[in-house]
Amino acid sequence: MRRREFLAGLAAAVCPLAAAAQPQPTRLIGILSNAPGANSMFETFVEGMRDLGYVEGRDVAYVRRVSPDPDAMPALAAELVHSGVEVLVTAGPPAVRACQQATKSIPIVFLAVGNPVTSGFVASLAHPGGNLTGLSFDNDFLSGKRLDLLRQLVANLKQVAVFYAGAHQSKSSMAATEQTAQKLGLELNWQPVAAAEAFEPAFAAAAAAARAQALDVLAHPFFNENRARLAELAAKYRLPAIYETGEYVRSGCLMAYGPLFGDMGRRGAAFVDQFLKGARPADLPVEVTTRFQLSINLTAAKALGLDVPPTLLAGADEVIE
Repeated sequence: MRRREFLAGLAAAVCPLAAAAQPQPTRLIGILSNAPGANSMFETFVEGMRDLGYVEGRDVAYVRRVSPDPDAMPALAAELVHSGVEVLVTAGPPAVRACQQATKSIPIVFLAVGNPVTSGFVASLAHPGGNLTGLSFDNDFLSGKRLDLLRQLVANLKQVAVFYAGAHQSKSSMAATEQTAQKLGLELNWQPVAAAEAFEPAFAAAAAAARAQALDVLAHPFFNENRARLAELAAKYRLPAIYETGEYVRSGCLMAYGPLFGDMGRRGAAFVDQFLKGARPADLPVEVTTRFQLSINLTAAKALGLDVPPTLLAGADEVIE
């Protein structure tokens, strides 16, 4: 009798230890991107999660949906919602809007959005008010600043071609570009470019019919995905151009000014960490980044016969020679 009691007591002592040793359920994080392979935001987001102790395959699993087509975003967002993810992570208006329409309960973290209030994603920066929050930047300011940098770079600048992503382009960034052009006395020639095969005709039209002296490529994932092609054609048509991020410049483009998206991706991990621990999106204010980077490619400038003014070089954060 005592032997049976001993074995029963031993089992009772061992079972809790065995239960504690069982692996904890893996948390599912959904990632929706319309810039496959184009930028570092989602890579640095995963790095940020790892820095916080979340090991992929052990603590978390990432359910990824990626497409360069903005029109595909709603169906992909719906797939992620139905897959059982606990948090959605995304960036850019088309993908954020698709997630917003797909769920009103699952927390959504946007890693980078310009003007989330005017876009209708949050009620205010301090009090988001729904199931979305994340990181933002002043896209209107940046749109205007890029034109001003072009004016500093190109002597006697008057005519500027502007590439925009058709119906998917941010209307506020277009308006800010137009307003800055009026203040600087610049004439803009708008060129819609929504497919890769439209790049060369747009360059030809800008260089010939519009007689553009420079090019402003508005911020959009589609352009980032095709940055090597943009660098090639800008050199061919001898158009000094400015872009959104240093990724363009490292791909051979001339100049860029914009946010440090890699840092924003890493910071987004802190939002997800709080949601996994029970926080509500409505309680976490949107963070607005004020860190921007000016990148200049001197090799591209030399090929175009441009002398970059010393004042621009002095203010550059990244110079490629």
